[in-house]
Amino acid sequence: MRIGILGSGNVARAFAAGFSAEGHQVMLGTRTPAQLQEWANGLDAAMQVGTPAQTAAFGELIVLAVAGVHAAAAIALAGPAHFAGKVVLDATNPLDKSGDRPVLLGAPGTSGGELIQQALPDARVVKAFNTVGYSHFYRPRFSGGPPDMFLCGNDPTARQVVAGLCQDFGWHPVDVGGMEVAHYLEATGMLWITLWRNTGEWDRAFKLLGR
Repeated sequence: MRIGILGSGNVARAFAAGFSAEGHQVMLGTRTPAQLQEWANGLDAAMQVGTPAQTAAFGELIVLAVAGVHAAAAIALAGPAHFAGKVVLDATNPLDKSGDRPVLLGAPGTSGGELIQQALPDARVVKAFNTVGYSHFYRPRFSGGPPDMFLCGNDPTARQVVAGLCQDFGWHPVDVGGMEVAHYLEATGMLWITLWRNTGEWDRAFKLLGR
């Protein structure tokens, strides 16, 4: 599959490494492609780097891997028309980082995931990979077995696609329903961040227990 990843930071690079390892064609989208090309070539000679618009046009599936507060700007740079009909993996959390501690923005109805879906009415947005640190995205190793990856989105088929990618990456997908529950996933991401900040412990992930 052709995967277009919007972003150039650690989250975007973690996705690029994982998708490349799984044999997908990958393009990273950034406003300064030349600054990222050397890193991409060192990881995978076939990996491409382009502008946001080129990357969104390239991807059969598009990953939003930017800071949540910059998601709207990234979509505008990429061109909303390039998202039409495609699955969009939203890995963002809308955080205000202007103070000493990050603050989660939004509420049910105005979550980051819902605003992204509203900005891309012709795309099929699925929120996932926002509840754990980027270093654990691909092939997470925890003593309790595969951790759970919560995901939500309005399109059931798109959720199945993303659930399959979660499995490929080594996660147990947990489909929690439509995009109206995105705020609760973002709050779970905020909980993970809070635990990390308070304890310094990065190697954590969530897992539901049942019987």
